[in-house]
Amino acid sequence: MKRSMLGMKQSLACALLLAVTPLPAGAANLVKTYSYFAIGGSTLEDIEAQLSKRGPEVKSTGMRHPGATQMAFTTRISYAQTSSSCRIADAVVTVKVKVILPEWRRPRKADADVRLFWDTLSADIKRHEERHVEIAKNHGRELEEALKATYPQKNCDAAKAKAAAITAAVLASHDRAQLQFDRVESVNFESRILRLLRYRMERIGNGQLPPA
Repeated sequence: MKRSMLGMKQSLACALLLAVTPLPAGAANLVKTYSYFAIGGSTLEDIEAQLSKRGPEVKSTGMRHPGATQMAFTTRISYAQTSSSCRIADAVVTVKVKVILPEWRRPRKADADVRLFWDTLSADIKRHEERHVEIAKNHGRELEEALKATYPQKNCDAAKAKAAAITAAVLASHDRAQLQFDRVESVNFESRILRLLRYRMERIGNGQLPPA
């Protein structure tokens, strides 16, 4: 069983990479929803096959993933114009995210070690996607603050161009941060899952968690 667990971890490490699907444009305000896809199977191999078959497809990779986060950034900007200048009077950035997670329809015949591994894996998938949401929200806040801090421009066309440039720069930084997070997570996946498995087993042994 240990060998099959390790094999599944290695393949899932690749699947977790780039499990973020950006939608149309950049969020101090956050609107978050959850969606679940059902999987079955009584063995680790069954679960891996189900995740590969039923997981959300991410356009940037062309692959299915065990989880994904779809993001849509929207920016509302108002301008104040005088006879000699135009400035951003207010900016409100909102990020709308949809977190897509697996839901295992656990068969009665599933072994305890399979249930233990699933509980550990599913919790890590959710943590991974929630971190993507946090990265997006932080960059949304950064974008909103940057827009509000801009100096007046000679006219509103120039102010709008400045807002567009700031938005593009912050969203590019956001994309890089998401990619870097995925790279780190992928490299550390196996050691992290093993550590989480040991921790969960210790908590079960200490009576802090019910048996899997």
